[in-house]
Amino acid sequence: MTADRSGPAFSVQDIPFSTHGSWFGISPVLAERTRAEDLHLVSHQNGMHAVLSLVPLDPATGERAETLVEATPGLLSWTGAAGRVELAYETPDTVRLRGAGAPLRISAAAPTLTPFSGTYFYREPAADAYVFTSYETGRRYRITLLSGTVAQVSGSQALGSADRGVTVAPGTDGAWEIAVEELDTARPAYVPAAAFAKVVEAARNAFADFADTVAPWRSAATPAAELAAYVLWSATVRPAGLVTRPGVLMSKHWMDKVWSWDHCFNALALAPGCPELAWDQFQLPFDHQDETGALPDSVTHSEVLHNFVKPPIHGWTFGHLRRRLRTPVGRAELTGTYDRLVRWTEFWLTARRAPDAALPHYQHGNDSGWDNATTFDPERVVVTADLAAFLTLQLRELADLAEQLERPDDVSRWTRAAEETQRAMLDELWTGDRFVTRGVDSGDTWGTSSLLDLMPVVLGEQLPPDVGEALARRIEAHLTPYGLATELPTSPHYLSDGYWRGPIWAPATVLVEDGLRRGGHLRLADEVSARFRALCEQHGFAENFDALTGTGLRDRAYTWTAAAYLLLAEAHARREDR
Repeated sequence: MTADRSGPAFSVQDIPFSTHGSWFGISPVLAERTRAEDLHLVSHQNGMHAVLSLVPLDPATGERAETLVEATPGLLSWTGAAGRVELAYETPDTVRLRGAGAPLRISAAAPTLTPFSGTYFYREPAADAYVFTSYETGRRYRITLLSGTVAQVSGSQALGSADRGVTVAPGTDGAWEIAVEELDTARPAYVPAAAFAKVVEAARNAFADFADTVAPWRSAATPAAELAAYVLWSATVRPAGLVTRPGVLMSKHWMDKVWSWDHCFNALALAPGCPELAWDQFQLPFDHQDETGALPDSVTHSEVLHNFVKPPIHGWTFGHLRRRLRTPVGRAELTGTYDRLVRWTEFWLTARRAPDAALPHYQHGNDSGWDNATTFDPERVVVTADLAAFLTLQLRELADLAEQLERPDDVSRWTRAAEETQRAMLDELWTGDRFVTRGVDSGDTWGTSSLLDLMPVVLGEQLPPDVGEALARRIEAHLTPYGLATELPTSPHYLSDGYWRGPIWAPATVLVEDGLRRGGHLRLADEVSARFRALCEQHGFAENFDALTGTGLRDRAYTWTAAAYLLLAEAHARREDR
């Protein structure tokens, strides 16, 4: 019997329907606190833009049909009393749709406001197709009828605010089929390469192969692994614009960028099964490293932002990445990455150290990745222990790389810098039972109830035992039934949906779990892992989660959350096998 390769079912309200390599998905037009009634073709070139509205119609009334929307990795469907519509990706830039009974209205997502914005619509005579030209995405979307009839066309060649679109309806056999292509300027007339069923089968197999590669260890004990793999697979885009390599966006909702620390977790999750894609994830932000050595805050199709940075967790990441890749990194790749990490490290040692200061500083909470954590309430330009700890790990990774590259002077330099940074962190910020933060301008110090203050636990076995024990005790106080709250729930500043002021986040979980485990706090590390895995299995892969209820918050299809689940689930499965 052939194994079922249809993959996990999921709600398209939470996770966009898309495919590996595509820059568009099918989803509600989901901004942070809004949700459209209908599904749309949503592009992520030049920003997030709803381009086409896809609405099944009741053939008796011509109005929107009531339908049930269902999705698996290879097939999206609308089913109702009026009939059924199905959609599948043939290629990253082409979807096929077919219907039985129910017509489908494809229209510009919103009325054009002026002749020079929105979407222009016309019939393409050469291909006998209909084309929507989007000013926002800079792309064209061509509809080619393969069977059935065109029942209605409105707004062809219109300017201004006219509605525009095309309705396809069943022919004499009760069915219809179309292709929708995203293209640049021109392309030969569309010719189907395979029957619709074969398109669905190929899409299912492509995802199933990816899941088998990324999570071969999955079992009934890791029930969310396949869906986590889908979140990563479907959020991957091919190189285009400023995205220099195949890239995993954080989401194909509105968080459609690669941030310069989010990418690290995706790279680690992909490393054993997809080493080339993992390598590209790690390197992508470094392709935009500036002359000072700083990494950008974020990269996406048409925008690279340098107004903030992100914390230097890349040494920690690269150490783990090298161990997770099945083939050792070649000398040329190792040398190139070493040079990039050197420049990134020197940015923190020069541009981000005040005169005569031993420790670097953040200039805003955004630089830490913990944008609005309570650590930054008194001041924003601050010296923090988490930054010192991350930099120490990066310096030690540079020393290790320099040794492999046979650069003894560099080994001494980076080892000495690591020791000096860790010593300064303990001398200046450790009070005997906690780490404090210091304002660069005022010199004042303070402690908070933020989990950020406890992040030096990432140093693991490198911490003095008494410091590690104190941090572990404080971390345990942040552990709710669902995971690590980023602000103590007993704190007056705790907010259930307060971004970094309470909710559970994947990156903090992975970093803390790793530090606890390396520091010998195995029971607590196991508990952190188990609770986060259970959270994802129950509530999916949201950007963050209510720490007291487990409810998924903000963007509901976040790749670093899926990556964190895969990392923790794989490690747990490996431990169970031993």
